[in-house]
Amino acid sequence: MSPLDRRSFLAASATGLLAARPAAAADAGIVVGVQSYTFRNFDLEPALKRMKDLGVTHAEFYSKHVPTNSAGEKMKGILALCKEYGVTPAGFGVSRFTKDHDENKKLFDFGKALGVKYLSADPTPDAFDSLDKLCEEYKIAIAIHPHGPSGKGRHAWWSAEVILKAVKDRHKLIGSCLDTGHLIRMAQLGEALDPAQQVRVMGDRNFGMHLKDHDNKRKTDVVFGDPTGVLDVAAVLKALKEVKFAGAVSIEYEANPAEPTADVRKCVEHTREALKKVG
Repeated sequence: MSPLDRRSFLAASATGLLAARPAAAADAGIVVGVQSYTFRNFDLEPALKRMKDLGVTHAEFYSKHVPTNSAGEKMKGILALCKEYGVTPAGFGVSRFTKDHDENKKLFDFGKALGVKYLSADPTPDAFDSLDKLCEEYKIAIAIHPHGPSGKGRHAWWSAEVILKAVKDRHKLIGSCLDTGHLIRMAQLGEALDPAQQVRVMGDRNFGMHLKDHDNKRKTDVVFGDPTGVLDVAAVLKALKEVKFAGAVSIEYEANPAEPTADVRKCVEHTREALKKVG
């Protein structure tokens, strides 16, 4: 083939490939998913069935549904189930990371096999030298997850400001998976945090999101739009759009674990309506 013919062939092939790609792949934006902990009372396949019924296409999985020792044929079986139900693994967690590089590497190997873009994380302060190297090697993000009030005090990673201070000079793939419910819970300790503003603080270091609302008086998660809740879903999504977030927001609902599907459906519908509002 002459150089000219080859260039024409490659150009035509590239055009065909681009035309064949789904619009969502060509123009990535915010997608609606769930944190599989929402369905913690169910095994993987019943959880996936519920996700499909909700019409969500992405999930951040947790260890009951996808154990971290999954490999080989077991991992192939997990991925085959996900494909059957139309659910793409977007992330995994929340995982503990320490200065033990070999143990950290095992989690990254697991994340690579699962095909996730980020690992939501609760790292110790001495873990970052190891995480710098692993994020560079695997191109998988570490998304630090705040847990709000913890015991008699507050979780080590309780706000975007605390997380950003620790990671601002670290690898660009180390950032946050903010949890709006836990940010709201900080009001119990007199720390009123605005989830949308917390997104803006993290900027381009937002790699995941646990989207949930919480009633601090009753100390329980509530359906989006419930009058006892405080989460402005549209404001959070608008902030994510401003910082050019292009990933999955994982709805997490910790109330009614016996059968949360009907409540989660309302959260999904509310989130999709809010996405339309913010374009």
